[in-house]
Amino acid sequence: MAAHRSTLGRLTTVTAIATLLAAAVPGTAAAAPPTAKSPVAVGYLGAVSSIDADATAIGTKILREGGNAVDAAVATAAALGVTDPFSAGFGGGGFFVYYDARTGKVHTLDGRETAPSSANENLFVENGKAIPFAEAVTSGLGVGVPGTPATWQEALRKWGTRSLAKSVKPAEELARRGFTVDQTFSNQITNNAARFAAFPSTRSLYLPGGAPPAVGTTFKNPDLAGTYAQLAAKGTDVLYRGQIGADVVKTVRTPPVDPASALNVRPGDMTAADLAKYRVVERKPTKTEYRGLDVYGMPAPSSGGLTVGEALNILENKKLSKLEKADYLHNFLESTRYAFADRNRWIGDPAFVDVPAKELISQKFADSRACLIDPAQAGVSPVAPADPRNPVPCAAGTNAAPTPYEGENTTHLTVADKWGNVVAYTLTIESEGGSGIVVPGRGFLLNNELTDFSFTPVTPGVPDPNLPGPGKRPRSSMAPTIVLDHGKPLLAVGSPGGASIITTVLQILTGRIDRGLKLIDAIAEPRVSQRNSAAAQVEQAFLDQTEVLRILTAKKQGFSTAPAEIGAATGVERLRDGRWLAAAEPTRRGGGSAAVVLPWPHR
Repeated sequence: MAAHRSTLGRLTTVTAIATLLAAAVPGTAAAAPPTAKSPVAVGYLGAVSSIDADATAIGTKILREGGNAVDAAVATAAALGVTDPFSAGFGGGGFFVYYDARTGKVHTLDGRETAPSSANENLFVENGKAIPFAEAVTSGLGVGVPGTPATWQEALRKWGTRSLAKSVKPAEELARRGFTVDQTFSNQITNNAARFAAFPSTRSLYLPGGAPPAVGTTFKNPDLAGTYAQLAAKGTDVLYRGQIGADVVKTVRTPPVDPASALNVRPGDMTAADLAKYRVVERKPTKTEYRGLDVYGMPAPSSGGLTVGEALNILENKKLSKLEKADYLHNFLESTRYAFADRNRWIGDPAFVDVPAKELISQKFADSRACLIDPAQAGVSPVAPADPRNPVPCAAGTNAAPTPYEGENTTHLTVADKWGNVVAYTLTIESEGGSGIVVPGRGFLLNNELTDFSFTPVTPGVPDPNLPGPGKRPRSSMAPTIVLDHGKPLLAVGSPGGASIITTVLQILTGRIDRGLKLIDAIAEPRVSQRNSAAAQVEQAFLDQTEVLRILTAKKQGFSTAPAEIGAATGVERLRDGRWLAAAEPTRRGGGSAAVVLPWPHR
């Protein structure tokens, strides 16, 4: 690794200053939360960034009332289950990364969903062939045991200052009183109207009168409010050992599909015992040194931390700050081309497969991959993985490892508090709308997370670490990331987007650290995602960069447009003067919402 320290400079701790400012501003605790979205905010006493203004306001209020970053993250996540229910919620899972300012340590919680105990490698195989992906998504077969409520409880138990009941109360109230429907919410229902209509429980909630609720109207979810109220009153046992869990099992095993529907909705095999056995796992974070900074991420079964880490290591000895934009992007694209080949071959649930995590993010292995990058010409995908335990410089490998599809609709939030604690939390129900099945009377969608497993081996004849198994957690690309400078927080970022999460986070990190972009500009940059395929997925705005595109095309880089947009990132940054900067998407998914407790200078 390069020994030089980051030019961004060492950040100072200003807890004492922040405390004085709080005392000097009468009425701070009673300030009204923001009511409109803003993609960037700067100030003191903490920051929250999410995709939704109501959720961000709730998280900011928790901080204003004296809660810490963990309290605010759980409250924000619960609110997103109300306002962004097609991306995440009570019926899903996720990965939680936490920096503890008191100890200087980074911790992670694995709240990934698990397969039922009856699952085997043929979970999605019928008559010797993989079932159609869309049929696996809209089914009970693809539903994993939810991990989100357990993640909230465990995070609060370990590092929070408020109870689970107090943390979910604002979301309960939001679900009961309702929120204003925006175009994104309406569009997401429209996108899924055909399959939502197949389930009376989903149809009655999201298609009242046969159509999505109109933009500008108030949407209420009293059933979800009741679910949160029970969670507050009885704790997570209501899901893992109680009546809500019984309702989940019944819904999975006998999906409540309209008999008139033409959809082939397969039942799943989840049991009450599967719910009772679920556990959140605290795991050691991945750690990669880059440009003198320490980059922490989520370990397996997420591939996020390891793949971002490998790509950063591949780029470590490239002077990205000195390159023209097209040459920087060429190296960026090639780093993920090779990192994804290795990801696909080696990463899975570490309880089931031997993941060579240390070796994957070693500089020696990265250097053996970096020397394959031709500055004048792109690699030909799918490129083959290499063996991180036996790195051979410039060895091309033998068996190609293409990247299977992952659902793209997830959500990410980032939070920092006045003590300097930071949370990066990515959570999901997998595809947009998850399984499409609302648990009757409970107001939340079930996930389709098990479709993140490989249905059959990605490369015939080569061991696949991501085949289904009993109690196994499917591989993920979620990449909540915290960057430290001399042990103090500098950045925290993350994004939704399925497998493109990894490339989005890497693009933001290199844009901010190497290219000197402001965090909001690094988030807003036109996105490109190379995942070991012949053509990188790109947004239209990327294709509009005519001269850059010409140079990259001359280097044999291939591109295909994304269906709409790639990711919807959020982040926070500690500025040199100690203020927090919160940043979110200016336009993607209708724009995100960033806020701080005490804006400074005042607006």
